[in-house]
Amino acid sequence: MARQQHIHTEKEDYYIDLVFYNYILKCFVLIDLKTKKITHQDVGQMDMYVRMYDELKKEQDDNPTIGILLCSETDEDIAKYSVLKGNEHLFASKYKLYLPTEEELRAEIENQKTIFELQRKNKKRNR
Repeated sequence: MARQQHIHTEKEDYYIDLVFYNYILKCFVLIDLKTKKITHQDVGQMDMYVRMYDELKKEQDDNPTIGILLCSETDEDIAKYSVLKGNEHLFASKYKLYLPTEEELRAEIENQKTIFELQRKNKKRNR
């Protein structure tokens, strides 16, 4: 949908690296690209972007926004102790310098669909 999308609040201007809309999941997907090791500030920034997007852009029939941090190096402490832990709408992943094969992409998409459906069923059961 956009690259370097501008979000304006009453006090500040923010720019989200990449914004997509997933028509299967019915949600916005925000991607922040980091060329260095992930920091807790990066995680907090993405958490803020997801919350802002849910409040300012998401429609009533959309599912919650998903935030993805793609970084050159991950940090286990960040994943363990930050809002990433237990938050099913924020993800941090190390990116690779090569493209996956078409088969790898298809397998990953199917894997993510299965995970999403299991989480959704689990939420409905817990209500």
